Amino acid sequence: MTYDLYIGDRTFSSWSLRGWLMMEKFNIPHRVNMIGLYGGTMAEDMAALAPARLVPAMRTPDGTVVGESLAMAETLAEDHPQAQMWPAAPNARATARWLCAEMVGGFHALRSACPMQLQHVNVGFTASDAVKADIARLETLWAHAATFKSEGPWLFGDYTLADVFYAPVCARIVGYELPVSDAIRTYCTATVEDAAFKSWRAEGLKTIYDPFPYDMGTTTADWPT
Repeated sequence: MTYDLYIGDRTFSSWSLRGWLMMEKFNIPHRVNMIGLYGGTMAEDMAALAPARLVPAMRTPDGTVVGESLAMAETLAEDHPQAQMWPAAPNARATARWLCAEMVGGFHALRSACPMQLQHVNVGFTASDAVKADIARLETLWAHAATFKSEGPWLFGDYTLADVFYAPVCARIVGYELPVSDAIRTYCTATVEDAAFKSWRAEGLKTIYDPFPYDMGTTTADWPT
């Protein structure tokens, strides 16, 4: 019962991080297959997965190809109910699905202005009004999630797929020193200090880029440890 997971570059591919976390954090057996996002081989590498064309994608143990992160998440949750990937309570579960769907379809300003990169912190980055509006929306949604929260540091108490989908957002907040409340910063710190996230980042740092793809024109500082 091993899945094949297809991902791109670990330092920059936020969607790949989501695909990997949903398997790694819930102990779902998988093999990682790298797709050449920056090496010019992406179309060739993805050809056998058609009509899937983006990462992450997965091939289930029975050979079914599944593209798109939400579809992957729902398929895995359905196949592995014992993993408890969604919150147990129906109202919390519905809310977690809502938050994941809004992440997939929203936050365009934040995602565009602050590409995920896990190499360093951009010091002195100025957030636009549109980015600040996205941050305000995060504050609202995460505070709403907390009303369903059990004991624990994550959005709904225990780690769920909602935390998977917002992990790259946390990386952006940390990596660009974005202005957020203490509650959000605490949650983001817990995310980037989680053992699985740190393992992902460490693997990505093994690849050296010259030039670095996302030079934001800011002073840089070491990633927090």
